[in-house]
Amino acid sequence: MPYQHQLPIAVPLSDDIEYRPGRYLPYRARVRWIDPATKRRRSLSQMQPTAEAAQEWINELKTSAARGIDPATSNQTLAEYGNAQMQLALRGLEPKTTDPYLAGWRLRVVPALGHLPLTAVTNGAVDRTVYAWIADGEGRSTVKNSLAILVRVMEQAVRDGLITVNPARVKGWQRQYQLAEDELDDPRSLALRDWNALAQLASALVARSYQQYTGWGEAVVFAACTAARIGEVSGVRVKDIDRHHWIWSLRRQTTPSPGGLADKNTKGKVARRVPLIEEIRPMIARRLLAVGDNPDARLFTGPRGGRITTAI
Repeated sequence: MPYQHQLPIAVPLSDDIEYRPGRYLPYRARVRWIDPATKRRRSLSQMQPTAEAAQEWINELKTSAARGIDPATSNQTLAEYGNAQMQLALRGLEPKTTDPYLAGWRLRVVPALGHLPLTAVTNGAVDRTVYAWIADGEGRSTVKNSLAILVRVMEQAVRDGLITVNPARVKGWQRQYQLAEDELDDPRSLALRDWNALAQLASALVARSYQQYTGWGEAVVFAACTAARIGEVSGVRVKDIDRHHWIWSLRRQTTPSPGGLADKNTKGKVARRVPLIEEIRPMIARRLLAVGDNPDARLFTGPRGGRITTAI
């Protein structure tokens, strides 16, 4: 998606307003200009309810043209502008982040706001859209990803000079989530009550898994007892386990990305040492024995030797 051609500064626009009686929007505002690249005469028009509104629309296009912005671009809808500038909006993101962002754009942002002219996307419109997503039962991560890509697209519009303030920077929306067990007020309310509850959870997962593979349950127990993310559990290798002091050197995570799974740094970009409690040591020793002496072998694998992340 190449960046759209920008006009030279202060390209001259000619304008006119035509009154067409008997219509719901009777005033047609039109601007014309010569494209410096193609030397063709181009035009853009829009119907307005009053002569004042028509003149205001023309003035906005003239202001944009004076800053070197294509009048056609400044009149685009949010969906048109976002699709055209998506490559710039996503710059700097890791490949695995672009997929959920693009899904949020395609499935939530465009259906809700994509039909609006870019300059008509206001703080109020974004607020109502976000709270509608929450009311519809969308999860925190879904809303976060959808809002994040909208913020990036609108930030690009600010940089292009189409708008002056990014209206998508919504604050306080996460407070609208009223969970049955509020982890903000009582974090322990979400914890498993004891070791037996964890064992029951792992057993239930194994029972409902494909071919009742015990590795799924063991991965869950390991994650619960080390406070590790599933990607970090998937990234454990034999050489990371100190069997003399029962310390895990957590130095990587395995996560889904375009083209398959990939190893990457930890979330905080820093390795850390995690103690392995006595309750899980027999399970770890059994898995170490099963995978052999290869230091690069993964401690947790799927039923066919694949990485555990593929099924969790």
